Amino acid sequence: MSEQNEHPEHSQGGTYSVKGKEFTRDTRYITTRITADGRDGFAVEPGRYRLVAARACPWANRAIIVRRLLGLEDALSLGLPGPTHDARSWTFDLDPGGRDPVLGIERLQEAYFARDPEYPRGITVPALVDTTTGAVVTNDFAQITLDLSTEWREHHREGAPDLLPAEHREELDAVVRRVFTEVNNGVYRCGFAGGQEAYDDAYGRLWTALDWLEERLADRRYLVGDTITEADVRLFTTLVRFDPVYHGHFKCNRNKLAEMPNLWGYARDLFQTPGFGDTVDFDQIKKHYYVVHQDINPSGIVPRGPELSGWVTPHGREALGGRPFGDGTPPGPVREGERVDPDHTPLRA
Repeated sequence: MSEQNEHPEHSQGGTYSVKGKEFTRDTRYITTRITADGRDGFAVEPGRYRLVAARACPWANRAIIVRRLLGLEDALSLGLPGPTHDARSWTFDLDPGGRDPVLGIERLQEAYFARDPEYPRGITVPALVDTTTGAVVTNDFAQITLDLSTEWREHHREGAPDLLPAEHREELDAVVRRVFTEVNNGVYRCGFAGGQEAYDDAYGRLWTALDWLEERLADRRYLVGDTITEADVRLFTTLVRFDPVYHGHFKCNRNKLAEMPNLWGYARDLFQTPGFGDTVDFDQIKKHYYVVHQDINPSGIVPRGPELSGWVTPHGREALGGRPFGDGTPPGPVREGERVDPDHTPLRA
């Protein structure tokens, strides 16, 4: 990370800095992989690893969605930190006694230090932790979901969708790259720009990409092919946070998502699909951004709005065809202990 104008954020998919007034994400991760053949020293083994993934974080939310779509609940347990954290680490304040019931730790930082006592970078989610040692194996959020689809295939549920269809892989990879650089990361470039010029550039790039997506989704139900893929998962976690957080908090305010007919219909379609909306906790999302980002919101006030009932209104996207799960089936009911408020009500007093 840069030593100039550094602004560390130890929460979501990497630390970042503001250098030359432009937001820069530190993408140096622990790149060890958990694979079927164990070539990095960590073989896929049901029950051995724990996915630590805060619902508030978009990068972690995608891992929660993929785990659920693929039916990996029995093979890979889920630890859920609370929505806020201090400069040191995410904490397990939602669990009894403030400790993760499997790892026995209060802070995710403890699992990073078990891997490297002098770990120098941000304590990020998602992270895969080896329960036999208590140490983080990887926090490479982009690779984690790819490996859940490929390396963990033997443990997928019957009827699990193919989120990485080979016949569309080249197009899928290109779309995913643009979605990450211009949208997933684009909202952060707006929110943490250190000057007007940097903000204006970030804002222009973001809305160019969102306009491209609005046009792309005019005559297709999903981003690539006619089924849900990894690309949809990655875009959804930004879209579901757009009106509640990014529009105001990150100054991405040309218009609301709800004012873009195709993107709004697409986002509602996914939200109402098992595996997507049932992983979303708007209370935690808003509390995280508005409380943790004290430089942007020094008062710590969490907005009451926006109204959320629109997420469950008819979207009409079925008319475009498509088969959400391809030849597969939807995931079953959400597991006990992993359910969110079904009403998705705004943050309460």
